[in-house]
Amino acid sequence: MRIALAQLNTTVGDVAGNERRVLEAYRRAVEAGAELVVTPELSLTGYPPRDLLLRDSFIEANLAALERLAASVGEAALIVGFVGRNPARPGRPLTNAAALLHRGQVAAIRTKTLLPTYDVFDEDRYFEPAPENAVIHWEGRRLGLTICEDIWNDAEFGIQRRYRPDPAAALVAAGAEILINLSASPWQLGKERLRCGLLQAIARRHQVPVVYCNLVGGNDELVFDGRSLAFNRAGGCIGEAAHFREDFLLIDTEATGDLPLAPVADEALLHDALVLGTRDYVHKCGFRSVVLGLSGGIDSALVAALAVDALGAENVRGLALPTEFSSQGSIDDARSLAANLGIRFDVVPIQGAFEAMKGQMGPLFEGRPEDTTEENLQARLRGVTLMAMSNKFGSLLLTTGNKSELAVGYCTLYGDMCGGLAVISDLPKTWVYRVARWMNRDREVIPESSLTKAPSAELRPNQTDQDSLPPYEVLDAILEAYVVEDRPVARILAAGFSEADVRRVVRLIDLSEYKRRQAAPGLKVTSRAFGVGRRQPVAQRWREV
Repeated sequence: MRIALAQLNTTVGDVAGNERRVLEAYRRAVEAGAELVVTPELSLTGYPPRDLLLRDSFIEANLAALERLAASVGEAALIVGFVGRNPARPGRPLTNAAALLHRGQVAAIRTKTLLPTYDVFDEDRYFEPAPENAVIHWEGRRLGLTICEDIWNDAEFGIQRRYRPDPAAALVAAGAEILINLSASPWQLGKERLRCGLLQAIARRHQVPVVYCNLVGGNDELVFDGRSLAFNRAGGCIGEAAHFREDFLLIDTEATGDLPLAPVADEALLHDALVLGTRDYVHKCGFRSVVLGLSGGIDSALVAALAVDALGAENVRGLALPTEFSSQGSIDDARSLAANLGIRFDVVPIQGAFEAMKGQMGPLFEGRPEDTTEENLQARLRGVTLMAMSNKFGSLLLTTGNKSELAVGYCTLYGDMCGGLAVISDLPKTWVYRVARWMNRDREVIPESSLTKAPSAELRPNQTDQDSLPPYEVLDAILEAYVVEDRPVARILAAGFSEADVRRVVRLIDLSEYKRRQAAPGLKVTSRAFGVGRRQPVAQRWREV
């Protein structure tokens, strides 16, 4: 069977726009000779719609779009994801559903069986699961239709199983000749390899073609990589769509052979994910340009470079905001970066404002030595200045903190944390360097001195991050163990880390939750990010150290 995979970049809530995208892809597929066209999960509403699902008008708009699409479908069939109503009550009122449209009609509807409710997913909050998923009999063929998580519970592949049912296996046992999966699978480092291995294993074991159509694009903190795939009944790859951009893939399920899947460096994938996530967040929120502070350090340099790749140099503006503690080298590095990127660059000293604030607060602080209070004043004055630029020019302010800093609270509320998007907040410092060096692979984009000098906030004389933190290689390893893997402190210590380092880092992570609760949304690129997928209480007293 000739199947077209329409790998679309949908926008949450833009039902009319998503409908147009689906219809355009369908018409292209018809011209290409497809018999069946597959779109991603919830392609009419966008994913994840979250509490828009509580609005009846939103549900009705998506159902009306489904009916219009059905009326536009001819001899080639279309499978489209939508939000359905659950006719069997009591139970949740909605379903995560897919419809097979053919010859002007809704020929069949199937509902998602496995509803993920972990990490960033909360589908059990809204949807009723399918009690069963029957094979679709269509034009003499038997189709097994699954939706995203339904195919992620394979009994033999070696992944963590969260559910008893295995919908894919059940459909094959019921006679399905082909497995079709509509997906909205967010990307994280390594996800593409795991996904490919899983789908190939299912095709080989069940001896049926597996066709997988994935969403692409950024929606809030989630980035979807696309890379839709198709495997024949022998497990040979017969089609692979592009990473991190819309694509159209036409495959024949009876094709033989096994296409080689070209390996892509992790640094390249991270770059592409962050660029796509930034571009879509900015544009889908109605902005055209961004502004950010350029300190001369590696973090702001990387964010600026990513922003230029996402939006174009003409839509990125950088500001250096020096005080007496800012080195000339840092200002020069910021200026060199801006020249390399071709962006507008301004130097706006805040020393006068800093002195004025210290003078104003002096009577209240009388008898107390200067400390982090005065350091934070500088960060907050920078935040005020950057927010003023954002307001005046209608540009989204990007924050530049990395995951390591956010973990231990080395960031200032209402200061460097000001902004609308935290581009690298899920990128540990060691990965910041790796991605930056990858971006410099052909020419110097990020000044070499920004990559080699000791990281410093430059809020007091001769300050460096390692004055009070272990080396970033150690910090990031502890962060991975404690936050991502949820290892207890005893097991982290057993791995050979210094007890002093572990206890200091864990304590800082726990104490900094209140800051992270007020941080800008950040793009998720690892298996466990700070944000909606990690729900730690702020007012609590449990401590492991």
